[in-house]
Amino acid sequence: MQQPHESATGLEDADQRALVRLIFSSTALTLACFSVLQFIAGNLVLSFLEMATAILLGWACQRIRHVQVLTPWLYAYLLPTFSFLIYIIVMPDASPTAFVWIYLIPVLSYLLLGKLRGFLLAMPYLAVAVIAYLLRFPPAADAKGLIDLGNAMLCGLLIMAFVHIYEARRAVAHAQLRRLAHSDALTGVASRDFFQRALERSIEEAKRGGLSLVLVVLDVDDFKQVNDRWGHDAGDQALRHICQRLQQRLRATDLIGRLGGEEFGLLLRETRRDAAAHLVEALRLDLQQSPLHYGEQVIPLSATFGLAEWQADGHSGDELYRRADKRLYQGKALGRNRLVISDCVP
Repeated sequence: MQQPHESATGLEDADQRALVRLIFSSTALTLACFSVLQFIAGNLVLSFLEMATAILLGWACQRIRHVQVLTPWLYAYLLPTFSFLIYIIVMPDASPTAFVWIYLIPVLSYLLLGKLRGFLLAMPYLAVAVIAYLLRFPPAADAKGLIDLGNAMLCGLLIMAFVHIYEARRAVAHAQLRRLAHSDALTGVASRDFFQRALERSIEEAKRGGLSLVLVVLDVDDFKQVNDRWGHDAGDQALRHICQRLQQRLRATDLIGRLGGEEFGLLLRETRRDAAAHLVEALRLDLQQSPLHYGEQVIPLSATFGLAEWQADGHSGDELYRRADKRLYQGKALGRNRLVISDCVP
């Protein structure tokens, strides 16, 4: 069964896009200022190139909001930027202090690309930068020269170590936050918010691909009696037990989410009404035949299911939920522990 998750590289997508826009805009402003200074200094070609790059970055800053795949844009920025940072070390009349810009390489690499890809991009550039600097500004073979070189190298190594450790811990923290945000804390199935967003995405995919889709809403029968008779701990274990039974029989493409209390939703992708009814009926019978063993007690469990098929019963997530929920309560009125797939119940 599909587990709630979202892939992420480097910062989370929304944070990453905001950071990219900030970096693009600040780089554009910096280049525009340097372009003016280069023009005053008489370096017309370099001034023109810097201004053209600033304009291009300003355009990319607006465009980045709408692109679906961000990674090519990141490399398109980082590769020439890092190459330029190395060039300013070896360019004629370069200042010995120009090497400080090299410290941006690991910071930008890790923040924008994540730990692995950031490391793979940053290390070659840092190695080339060190070699270029030593060739351009050979250190004096005395104590002062070695101290200056040691300061620069140690500072670079500490920055590299810091961003590596920070990105590793940030990625773990974000993964834990995603699990907490996307999963129900008690049962481990998808949270209500994640399930609803998955339903809307699945509807959009079904529209584009002409696929089928079924939403099922189920409610545990007489759950209040379980809490009243055996206690809330037994009720919690009953909910976990039901989710485990459902997860064992659902397919990898299906999703189960807790909608609230003892109500759950099943999202059955690429499935039509008849096939879904057959699967859900098997789930219902399995729950009925699989009581919860709570200490020495055997707690019987069952659930009532309402089913709605996309397009036939509704075109939006809200319409499907209302129809499935209506059929669920029809099943409750008819005695519980049953599946209702249409409004015309015999």
